[in-house]
Amino acid sequence: MVAWWWCVADQARAEACSRLERVFGLVSISPAVNIAPDIDAICAAAVLEAQAAVERDPALRRSFKIEPHRSNKQFPLQSYEIACRAGDAVSAATGIPVDVHQPALRVGIEISTQATHVFCRTPTSARRPARGSLGTRHPPALGRDRFAGGGMAGSQARPSARGAHLPLAALYRREGERQGHCIGRQLARWQAVSILWIAGFTETQKRLRAAGRPELAVVLYRRMMVRVADLLCERTHCGAIVTGENLGQVASQTLTNMRNIEVAGRHLILRPLLTYDKVETTALARRIGTYDISALPFEDCCSLFVPAHPATAAKLADVERAEATLDVAKEAADMAEQAERIVL
Repeated sequence: MVAWWWCVADQARAEACSRLERVFGLVSISPAVNIAPDIDAICAAAVLEAQAAVERDPALRRSFKIEPHRSNKQFPLQSYEIACRAGDAVSAATGIPVDVHQPALRVGIEISTQATHVFCRTPTSARRPARGSLGTRHPPALGRDRFAGGGMAGSQARPSARGAHLPLAALYRREGERQGHCIGRQLARWQAVSILWIAGFTETQKRLRAAGRPELAVVLYRRMMVRVADLLCERTHCGAIVTGENLGQVASQTLTNMRNIEVAGRHLILRPLLTYDKVETTALARRIGTYDISALPFEDCCSLFVPAHPATAAKLADVERAEATLDVAKEAADMAEQAERIVL
């Protein structure tokens, strides 16, 4: 694990922590003070941090513990000696007793070759949690099914523990563009997306709706969405498409239909919401701030022209027979070519 430090003004600490909590790849955050690598400075900082912590929460006066971490082996004192010196200083200044087993307050000391930091932790939040590992673990969009049809393409550039950098492609009726913008801006706060592609879908959707039996409409729509996302992947050098499809949540999202949909494209399709239930999806959308936006009333391409009884196990031959009445490659190419690129 690698530690990183950012220096901010005291008045900006809360805002900095709020932003860092949305950065994928960071496991935890500890607001700290940066001090000189000197034991007297460390003890003084430990006292100030402990005093500030108990002032915010008097219940922390119950007990404390010093937790030093000395990765800079050139520092003249061992970790135990640092703990004893800093512990004596905090105890003398505050009167708080030491408890090394179940402390109410933990005072952390990090001594590295780059910097020295002191910070406080409470037992319920030893470290302020951040997002952790892959950004692509969490779905980009999605509080409601209505946005699930939008494709999301993951870049191949510099794969790392932070996951992939993702442009977002949304297929909308013109009336729904504003919602797409709002969701895109909210996701940009999580570094999930940086570019929003808006493609109009209504006219193509009408032609698809008329091309085959009504129950095939949703599969036809989604296959076209995959084709458009596929073309945008090629244009933006992305390696995959991420969708909000969820197994069995709506009648059209079955294994058979998903298989028939994904063969319309050439890129890998990732479905991070595949096994989520409605409660989990809603909770996630509320946490990332997209639920209220997705709940706004409007008719998008996922709810417009939907048949009363969509096919749950559409036959690929029937789907391809319906598509043969249209030039689906040209339809997709035109939509991708006319898509609007918006920097978030």
